[in-house]
Amino acid sequence: MQGSKWIVACLLTVVSLIQGAAAQTADQHVTFDTAPYVLGQIQRRLALERGEMVVATGQTIDGYLSKPEGDGPFAAIVYLHGCAGLGDRARQYFSRLLTGWGYVVLAVDSFRPRGLAQACDRPMPDRNADAWGALTYLASLPFVDRSRIGLVGSSQGGIVTLRLVSKHDVKIYELPDDLTFKVAVAYYPRCSSARRWLVVPTLILIGDKDDWTPAANCEQWLSLQPDQGAPVRLEVYPGAYHAFDFPWLASGRSNFGHWLQYDADAAGRSVAEMHDFLSTHLSR
Repeated sequence: MQGSKWIVACLLTVVSLIQGAAAQTADQHVTFDTAPYVLGQIQRRLALERGEMVVATGQTIDGYLSKPEGDGPFAAIVYLHGCAGLGDRARQYFSRLLTGWGYVVLAVDSFRPRGLAQACDRPMPDRNADAWGALTYLASLPFVDRSRIGLVGSSQGGIVTLRLVSKHDVKIYELPDDLTFKVAVAYYPRCSSARRWLVVPTLILIGDKDDWTPAANCEQWLSLQPDQGAPVRLEVYPGAYHAFDFPWLASGRSNFGHWLQYDADAAGRSVAEMHDFLSTHLSR
């Protein structure tokens, strides 16, 4: 299926997923530990001198796990929510969409375990550690192919996504050296939160009327990218606002002084773009 027919089909998928969300409750609540920080040499030496065990510990985080039928092993996706928290509709939307494409999905709830209702007007917690912990948890599951795990984030979750796949010079978290995300998709992030170049193929989806995370910010950031790192693709949708992919925002609303509104055309196109991008990079 090509072109406009494929976009229409994706749009119909979006609508049917939302309409059927109330009747489907397949997500399994799970818990996992955030990735612990790497302890520095001085911390290790002092602990050993005190006769203490050198153990880095993380915080327990909630998540919702969904999987396709069958034994796998499947490719998998970690989903990161926006600054308003992990709402049921967004969680169900992404879990149904992505499991329908054959992926295991772990939607991470970074706020409720910390007693936060939102983090739109305050500093966000260490969501990087949450995502790395989610990656480690997925890699431990027998029905997940640990070499094919991707990352999808919305808004603040998109910002975290770009930070996670940025090039870092030092190791911050305790993770196996062979474990990493293979691909990333960021819905309407603030691109300047990322480093100068990224380490995995990344797709950025944003509307040109977004007044919360402006498309111009991503265009400028991309124009300054050096000729290094993994490929980055930016898709800007004309006339689309922040949260353009959520049908329950069809009437639009203001949130923390910014306009959020569903855009059917942008939603359908973004689903098609994400489908093809994930398939390209997570296929066997």
